[in-house]
Amino acid sequence: EGIYYLYGTGGKKGIKVYQSEDLSTWSPAVGVKDGYAIDSSDVWGWHSFWAPEVYPIENKFYMFLSSMTQLVIAESDSPLGPFVQKIQRPVHPDIIRIDSHLFTDTYGKRYLYFVRFNKGNEIWMAEMKEDLSDIKEETLTKCFGVTEPWEHTEKEPVARIAEGPFMLKHKGLYYLTYSANHFRSQDYAVGYAISKTPSGPFEKYEGNPIMIGDMKNIFGTGHHSFFNSRSGQMYIVYHSHKSGTAIQPRTTCLDRCGFEKSAGGKPDRLVVYGPTFSPQPVK
Repeated sequence: EGIYYLYGTGGKKGIKVYQSEDLSTWSPAVGVKDGYAIDSSDVWGWHSFWAPEVYPIENKFYMFLSSMTQLVIAESDSPLGPFVQKIQRPVHPDIIRIDSHLFTDTYGKRYLYFVRFNKGNEIWMAEMKEDLSDIKEETLTKCFGVTEPWEHTEKEPVARIAEGPFMLKHKGLYYLTYSANHFRSQDYAVGYAISKTPSGPFEKYEGNPIMIGDMKNIFGTGHHSFFNSRSGQMYIVYHSHKSGTAIQPRTTCLDRCGFEKSAGGKPDRLVVYGPTFSPQPVK
């Protein structure tokens, strides 16, 4: 109904929601108690609320989020919340850990992409049950972990991390975007891998990373979502460090992005027109 909503990590007792009509001026959502779309009393867990994503599905709104390094799914009749978990429990706690992302394919099937801990962070996926209550365990598949030099730089802190998955489908191909390096690293950055199916095998783009800080004005860019504005312009939303010397509080950023043709019959490239640090025209 003409309003953009923004959810992110940072609320001490849940997930806050902000709103905007122009992608430039943001304010706490109107009529929401203390600004929280989800309160810890309504879901499993009582701290470490991370990485929310909200999806409109069949006249309901579902929030997928990490709580105490477990997946929680809550629902509401409004994008403002309150989002409530009918049965307060984590989803498949022995498998799913953090950074869950729900992808609905063009033919209706839904897939969950998420991070598992295995001497570092790896990206896995599985098909979701129709009622969104759990994954179909027999479809559990590893997508990939850290394999490329840019994903594991020598700068401190050193960690083998591939996380923050988000799936885009373009011209019949599946573009699984992700972030690598530790979020505290100034080298935290975004790349992608392509597959012909939702479950892989995935081939990482040779031009990765597609977004990384310039080490002068913006640092530690990563963990992202994508959306289309009213005009159809695609945007990437991500966080960055506060500055070159401080990580917190992290900043929410938006930049334009899109697909461009590649030479030699290769798949189209996903390109981020940023990161930027100066005012940009809204499209």
